[in-house]
This record gives sequence, structure tokens and C-alpha cells, in this order.
Amino acid sequence: MEAQKDVMVFVEQHEGAVADVSRELISEAAKLADRLGGSVTAVAVGHDLSGQLTDLGRYGCRRVYSVDDPRLARFTSVPYAKAVVQVIRETQPMVVLYGATTTGRDVAPRIASTLRCGLTADCTELQIGEHRIKQTHYPQTLLQIRPAFGGNIVATIVSPESRPSMATVREGVMRMIDRDDWRPAEVVPVDCPLTDADFPTEVLEVVRAEKCVDLKGAKVVVSAGMGASHPESLKLVRQLAKVLGGVLGSSRPVVDACLLAHDHQVGQTGTTVRPNLYVACGISGQIQHRAGMAESQRIIAINTDPKAPIFDIAHYGIVGDLREVIPRMIKAYRMRGTL
Repeated sequence: MEAQKDVMVFVEQHEGAVADVSRELISEAAKLADRLGGSVTAVAVGHDLSGQLTDLGRYGCRRVYSVDDPRLARFTSVPYAKAVVQVIRETQPMVVLYGATTTGRDVAPRIASTLRCGLTADCTELQIGEHRIKQTHYPQTLLQIRPAFGGNIVATIVSPESRPSMATVREGVMRMIDRDDWRPAEVVPVDCPLTDADFPTEVLEVVRAEKCVDLKGAKVVVSAGMGASHPESLKLVRQLAKVLGGVLGSSRPVVDACLLAHDHQVGQTGTTVRPNLYVACGISGQIQHRAGMAESQRIIAINTDPKAPIFDIAHYGIVGDLREVIPRMIKAYRMRGTL
């Protein structure tokens, strides 16, 4: 079959519910497909998912290839990889995207190894652009952009001779776009013969722990950095978050110091957020942290260092000791509420 210019998304599901990261990737895939002159397709592996798959058209997906088997209700690496490999070989998409989740990071390398194609992990941006290798010109190739060297630089990775080009993308990085002119996605059943040998492991029980904070869905996030790591300062940051009706976030050093749980972490190795208001308290603003909050609608930064990188992206910057600034902010906000 001639290679297509379609962009395919691996649909991640948990207990029959399609994950938000898949909808985010389909929304982004629609932009890439427009540049390529192709369409958006998806591959879903599981059991009894058809009711949700048609709804993916809402985000720009034209066709979903569905591998349905009761044994696939719960994610298992080997059969999932085998099913996706079969669909990719039959449909020949140009690009395949996965969420950079525990599921995506498990299954994507297996698929890339089988297909002997390129895979870039933890991308924060995707583009379609030109690339040249010596005398060979590639007018349309996937530019896979991600932080590298500990987040100190942003690298653009290409694999123009790889079919397909594949990438995992961090959850929350791409915007989920609900289209007004959407049409239900066509669901195409795919028969993938699976034997008992394809199930070398058996899932006996799934234990899920609820997150202690919902950063992704918060409208207001107030985050603490190492400049707010003192117990008194951290208490003030927590109090400000409560007064503003927001949630408490943090930078990675605060989590590494065991002052807050990982669920609070915002940034490259934490959660990507886009709240209406983001308040950075004592956060220097290294690229690893900015990657997870730079698209917030309003950013307020409090730091004693006037040259801190966080001020480069902040809409409002306050140079000062947060132990003096935050109590004044709380007082002003409460006074405003009484007027």
C-alpha cells in the first residue's frame, strides 16, 4: 500500500473510558494533518469501546480502527503492541502519536522496535517543516521538539526517512479543541488474531490511588519554589492558594526535598497547567518549570531576585520577600471581598 499522509493517534483507555490525553493528541493531529494534506485517524485497542470512539470526531478524528477483544479490556503490553503494529502496517500513516503516560511509554517503544522506525519521547511541541540531509530535501517532515540536557536546551529531532515517524507527547501540553462542525468518526473493526502466547502475563488486580490535588483542572494555581521552602513560607503559599480558591503547586526542587508530594509538581517532569491565574512564589523559573506553566492566562511572579528567569514570562512581577508580599496580597484580596 502506498504510504499515506495521515496522522494516527493511539487511543489510550482505562476501564473503558478514553483518556483526555488522546483527545488532546487528536486535536493536535488535526493541525499536523492539515499541513500534510492528510487526515486524522486513530487506533483503539480494548473491549466494548465503540460508543466512545465515534465521539472522537468531535476533536478532528475521521476514522478509528478498533481492535476489540474481551482479553484486551485491561492494558497488557504484548498484545496491545501486536494489535497496533498490525493496524499501522495495514494503513501506513505518516505519523503516529502516543501520550507520554505509563501506557504510552510502555507500548510505543515496543511498536517502534518491531517496525524499526524512529520514536522521540516526551515532546512538548510538534510541527511540520522542511529538513535537508546533504543533497536530500524533505519538504514535509515531523519536527519533534522537546527539552534536552536536563532542560537546558530545546532540541528539534527529525526522522525523515522513518515511516512512520512516532512521538510520545506529555499530557496537558496540547490543547483539547472541541470543533463546532464535527462529524462522528467512522469506526472500522479490525480483526487481529491473538493467541494465548500473546498474553504472557495476566492482570489480577488494578489498584488506583487518587491524586491529592487536581492541578490540570484548576483555574488558579499557586506554586511554591525553593524560595518558599521554609515551613513559614510554605504555610503562607498554601494559605494564599486557599484564599484565592486555587490549588497548591510546586517546582521540582520542592518535591525532591520531600516537602510536597509529586502530585503538586508543575513542569517538565510534573504536570502541565493552563490556569486562568498562576502565582509563582519563590520560583526562579528555569526552563523545566516554565515548560509546564508558560501558557497560563495570567502569571504573577514573586521573587527576591529581579533577574530571575520567571520574570521573563510573568505578566506581573513583584520583587520582594514573599513573607512580606503574600500577607499583603491576602489582606488586599479579603478587603476587596468586603467592598
